[in-house]
Amino acid sequence: MCGRFASSSQPEDIVELFGVQQWDPAETLAPSWNVAPTERAFVVLERQRKGEPAPVRQLRVLRWGLVPQWAKSPETAVKMINARSDTVHEKPSYRQAFASRRCILPVDGYFEWQTLPGERGKPRKKPFFVSRVDGAPLALAGLYEFWRNRAVPADHPDAWLVTFTVVTTEAEELLAPIHERMPLFLDRESFDDWLDPGLDDPDGIRRLLVPPPPGALLATPVSPAVGSIRNNGPELTRPWVEVEHETTLF
Repeated sequence: MCGRFASSSQPEDIVELFGVQQWDPAETLAPSWNVAPTERAFVVLERQRKGEPAPVRQLRVLRWGLVPQWAKSPETAVKMINARSDTVHEKPSYRQAFASRRCILPVDGYFEWQTLPGERGKPRKKPFFVSRVDGAPLALAGLYEFWRNRAVPADHPDAWLVTFTVVTTEAEELLAPIHERMPLFLDRESFDDWLDPGLDDPDGIRRLLVPPPPGALLATPVSPAVGSIRNNGPELTRPWVEVEHETTLF
């Protein structure tokens, strides 16, 4: 699964890396090394505007935790931060977004917790930061959705909420001992097809739900401080070694 991630890339760098055509510099975010559900993040997507001949690739700021169009309130977002790749095409909450509202979440990496035996039989959680071996941003496959807030008029600033979820798949061999699931990340060759809203054949889209070959990711033990959303800084992604109940940050 994916329950926290780091996102510190400058928007200008994301624009260049993903070939973004439209971006509003006023819609920006400060770097964060501990993004949690319901918080906002940069997302790359394609939308076809009225009067335009083709979709336009955009960099947007959306809220993490998908709210389906039919939801009565946005409170469902906390439970819908991830979507399983094996059922995303058929689940009512995701299938419409899967057909035409796919996006990419550029992140430094994500955090995962391994459950280990603890003292007196009580399990403990050991956090890891998972990132690309080559240091490049991870392009996580995602879906986005529009939700209309009927409590306010259509022209109200809060009339529409745009949210996203991260698609997950079975963990590769290196990561399976930490957690059985992992976010689905895309290679550059898959970016165009995944973002293309014109690609709406479920079988064709499902063929994209294949992660790159194993070996591209690195799992690094990190500080337990990442467990609190009050903590936020680049030190959360740095290696952390436990030595007889003491911890050392390198």
